Amino acid sequence: MLSKQFNFRSFSKLSYSSNLNPWFVTGLIDAEGSFTVLVVNDIRRKLGWRIECKFQLGLHERDLPLLLQIQEFLGGIGKIYKSPEFINYIISSNSDLLLLINHLKNYPLLTQKGGDFLLFKKVVELINNKAHLNIEGLHQIVNIKASINLGLSKYLMSEFNKIAPVVRPFIKTEIIPDHNWISGFTSGEGKFSVKIFKGNTKTGYRVQLKFRLVQHSRDKKLMEILNKYFNSGNIYNYSEKSAVVLEIFKFSDIKNVLLPFFEKYPILGVKHLDYLDWCKVANLMSEGNHLTNKGLSLIRNIKEGMNRKRSVKIK
Repeated sequence: MLSKQFNFRSFSKLSYSSNLNPWFVTGLIDAEGSFTVLVVNDIRRKLGWRIECKFQLGLHERDLPLLLQIQEFLGGIGKIYKSPEFINYIISSNSDLLLLINHLKNYPLLTQKGGDFLLFKKVVELINNKAHLNIEGLHQIVNIKASINLGLSKYLMSEFNKIAPVVRPFIKTEIIPDHNWISGFTSGEGKFSVKIFKGNTKTGYRVQLKFRLVQHSRDKKLMEILNKYFNSGNIYNYSEKSAVVLEIFKFSDIKNVLLPFFEKYPILGVKHLDYLDWCKVANLMSEGNHLTNKGLSLIRNIKEGMNRKRSVKIK
């Protein structure tokens, strides 16, 4: 549950810029954004129902500076709220949503989340044309909502008769249109990890770097495109979790493909710190230090401060 809106004056000393690449913004929305249509019972309304459209981009509280950059990039629209451990950037004003829609028209989503967006866009346009104020428009919106995200609740299904869900648009992505989309997507969905396990070496341990992207199985084609884009890694399917994973762990691919790519198209937010630590380990491995006890100790210390174990406080 949202607790409060931020007083941005408290964060006036944070260093951020609105000079974001628009494809980076779309990539981050593909990773962590959501589009919701609310149909709420309200006796104060003529038809007894209130329609609300809401875009939300949620990140860990440590990524407040990045959300501030996104908000500034979009012209300052929307509000940022804090919930336990998370920061949520929410746009719910219809006029503001039209500005977001304009951005995503020019820099479209590549995941199947784009299907939710296109339906969401229809509802925003219906509201803008006052169609939600008549019974035909209301039913049209309910039929659209039935195909967004998880569909209709049991309550709404019981309240509306003859529901006819619209066909959900399929997003046919064939190429990655811009490198910056990948850096934005990775800033949300990527994981940089270091694995230390027993092996036949002088220290008795081996070190492995791993880059990972996870998506719903409906975006398997997109993951295959990313696999082909980097010309490295493997695709794994987890049917019990309806997930598909792209993993790159071959050290030569990490050194020769991923590191040069993210040097040129950087990750932003706190995850950038994990990436920098990952680079430190890669450099130690390049120099053979992972094969010494001293180097292995350095790598263990770096690993202990990465990802969820990282301590980054916002004052």
